[in-house]
Amino acid sequence: MTVDIGSPLALPCGATLKNRLAKGAMTEGLGDPLNRATEGHVRLYKRWAEGGAGMLLTGNVQVDRRYLERPGNVAIDGPQSNEAIAALRAYARAGTENGTHLWMQISHAGRQTPASVNKEPVGPSDKALEMPGSQFGKPRPLTGVEIEDVIRRFAHAATIARDTGFTGVQIHGAHGYLISEFLSPDVNTRTDEWGGSLENRARLLLETVRAVRRAVGDDFPVSVKLNSADFQRGGFSHEDAIRVAAWLDAEKLDLLEISGGTYEQPRLVGLDDMTLHPEKAEVRRESTIAREAYFLEYAKDIRAAVKMPLMVTGGFRTVAGMNAALASGTMDLVGIARPLCVDPAIPGKLLSGAAAETPAYEKTLRLGPGILGPHSPINMLKALNGWGQQGWFCLQILRMGEGKNPDPKMGVFTAFRNYAKNEARAAAAMQR
Repeated sequence: MTVDIGSPLALPCGATLKNRLAKGAMTEGLGDPLNRATEGHVRLYKRWAEGGAGMLLTGNVQVDRRYLERPGNVAIDGPQSNEAIAALRAYARAGTENGTHLWMQISHAGRQTPASVNKEPVGPSDKALEMPGSQFGKPRPLTGVEIEDVIRRFAHAATIARDTGFTGVQIHGAHGYLISEFLSPDVNTRTDEWGGSLENRARLLLETVRAVRRAVGDDFPVSVKLNSADFQRGGFSHEDAIRVAAWLDAEKLDLLEISGGTYEQPRLVGLDDMTLHPEKAEVRRESTIAREAYFLEYAKDIRAAVKMPLMVTGGFRTVAGMNAALASGTMDLVGIARPLCVDPAIPGKLLSGAAAETPAYEKTLRLGPGILGPHSPINMLKALNGWGQQGWFCLQILRMGEGKNPDPKMGVFTAFRNYAKNEARAAAAMQR
């Protein structure tokens, strides 16, 4: 039987997704100063649930509020107040309307915690991000006892997710956050049982998966987001990813999402090097550049090593491309993220045939060298394009959280400025 975007997907745990379209995780920034869910999450996820996707992944829900990906993250890192539990329940009810699955993405930002949140983040070692500006502090290496605590925190957050009505969890092991940092030999320079060999570097991920599975039971969906590669010389390689995926397959995961990149190499959003040392970046495969989806070529290699369902997010735009990828057997679930910031109802339109592709916006969100003058530093243009695009989509999410429609006419320079102002306000509110 031919599989397409409208086909249901049965997961190993027994749950079924109503179709093969999933909203990829995107940071929301809608949490209150105490890092609790809000009415903004309810409004936003109700709208996305009504949009027709089979499954919605939340943005980063942090397992330690000291190390956030940004101000406004939701955090679950201890006993939850009655108000916090009620807010999570409302969030879950909204996101599971229309027969939709809502999976909580649980994460620890590690060294990618911005300095506005914590000037001394933590990581596997003390290697800092090599990016322009002073947005991130130098990390402090975690102790063995602290690493064990991180594992317990992931299990605790997963339990709260299950108990408040979320229908699955995703452990974030990609994009340069803490678990991803442990996987990378470039970042993880430890010499104890948590560093060195790939088996040791993968220990945090595998022990976290096992702890989460024990906490939530066999009938609750547990997934992982894994980089196909870090695209950084000396980092987590594609060959590493294939081996780790095979180990995860033995843990009976319900879904593995294939992505790639870090803050330094943001291939997850189609951008290239953002560091002070572009010579360290790996060159993308030409076959990958030519494809509609960023990571499909890498997923093909991982598919050969695993049996569990695979999800690929990043770059999918046409129904024809999505259906071809599914029919090939390379993957089982199509992740769509940024297009839902422009049109939250796009999954239903793709499924019904009302639209053949997602909204086009990428070419309008890049600034040329002339915007800053002929002698401006290239790093400044990189920052404007990278963080400006990020800000543009974040502001669309904030608008929907406020009950407004997206504003596709917003300029990227305006988005860069307004996003920075919003982050500063949110960080100040957390300090009060």
